[in-house]
Amino acid sequence: MKSSNGLLLLAVLGGMFLAMLDQTIVGTALPRITAELGGSGLYTWVVTAYLLTSTVTVPLYGRLSDVHGRKPLLLIGVVVFLAGSALSGAAQDMGQLIAFRGLQGLGAGALLPLSLALVIDLFPPERSGRVQGALGGVMGLSYIAGPFLGGLFTDHASWRWAFYVNVPIGVVLVAIIWLRLPYRRGEEGGDGRAARPDYLGIAVFSAAVSALLVGLTEKGLDGHTWTSGPVLGPIAAALVLLAVFVAVERRAGQPIVPLHLFANRTYTLVNVASFFTAFCMYAGVVFLPRYFQEAHSLSATSSGLHIYPLMLAMVAGSVITGALISRTGRYKPWLVAAPFLLVAGTLLCAGLAVGTSTLALTLWMALIGLGMGPMLSGLTVAIQSSVPPRYVGTASANLTFFRQIGGSVALATAGTAYGAVVSREAPLHGLPAAHAAATATVIPWLGVVGAVVALVALALLPSGRALLRRPAAEPDLIAA
Repeated sequence: MKSSNGLLLLAVLGGMFLAMLDQTIVGTALPRITAELGGSGLYTWVVTAYLLTSTVTVPLYGRLSDVHGRKPLLLIGVVVFLAGSALSGAAQDMGQLIAFRGLQGLGAGALLPLSLALVIDLFPPERSGRVQGALGGVMGLSYIAGPFLGGLFTDHASWRWAFYVNVPIGVVLVAIIWLRLPYRRGEEGGDGRAARPDYLGIAVFSAAVSALLVGLTEKGLDGHTWTSGPVLGPIAAALVLLAVFVAVERRAGQPIVPLHLFANRTYTLVNVASFFTAFCMYAGVVFLPRYFQEAHSLSATSSGLHIYPLMLAMVAGSVITGALISRTGRYKPWLVAAPFLLVAGTLLCAGLAVGTSTLALTLWMALIGLGMGPMLSGLTVAIQSSVPPRYVGTASANLTFFRQIGGSVALATAGTAYGAVVSREAPLHGLPAAHAAATATVIPWLGVVGAVVALVALALLPSGRALLRRPAAEPDLIAA
């Protein structure tokens, strides 16, 4: 039994790593891809297509797995992800690559939320905190490893291996899931029949989130303001569609996003914290590599190595927090402490310059990573403890969804600020200094805003005791 659980843990960790890795691995390969396939005007859509479909499907997989069981949804997700990976590696033009990246994202949306939910299903309560800590560590590792591996494959093999590498790993994961993961029936409708999917809710939600992400992507491009048509139009459409979605969900028999969960104070506050701590995470993992590449002319591979202090601290913070939660049965103290580290680390980055010493920057990155790590494991434990077991998949998925949307908002907003500082400083001090100044502006701004709002949300949490046993009866909401 222990060896079986060990294999399942390996599959859970591997699936999560692949899904998160593919959000970032392509970025460093894109210049080579566009040189070979052409279509430079479609550059950003290679990333956006994956982000869009994986973000839209995260809540859908989470809720459907609560209804129909984890195993079939996870198998569907992994198989679709592998098909998209193989086809992306074989793409012959940019249009094909974008389409296949979208297919890849459709599968990836299952991997992260179902990995988080399976911890509750498979592991005893006294181990769940530690396992969530390991999952959070893998999540942190993937954000940093993606750009490094993308550069490594591109420089020493072919950009196509950034996609092909998923296939052998994924085949092993499918075998483990098929042979070892037990099938557990999901929730049924109130009359004893299988719950009917909320088709209208799925359609409206998908359209709303797609429009929002398209608007935010356009905002991140040079020359677009919040009031320009390509930005304002999709975002306005998204707001209208979200209002329609709320009306649809209120009437749905089996809503894809159960709105009554937001009446739970812990559930709502944890999602708010997830949204805003994404500002801090994306500030570090996106703009620090750019600093090393632009201000110091390092390669993509080398810049990935230079931010290892951030990654290692993030992994350590997540694992340590998971262990502390398992030992004490509480999550609030560790979550409330983390934003102070985030504020300290990101504020210190305001002093970033071309000549900043390696030791100083290493310490600043370590503070950011130690502050971010608890958010990857602690928030998962908090939100899963706040809902009945039949909603664990939904809760895990929504936590991931709000983190990804928060990251998209942060990048759309910060991209404009970054470009403005570079334009202002470059004629005066040169491009390397200008990029250093832009990084020193964006990281503190994103980090402090995100950490302070998250701190307020976390401070308002109830006592913060982790649910260390499954309740015999399941009330509509469990107050955490």
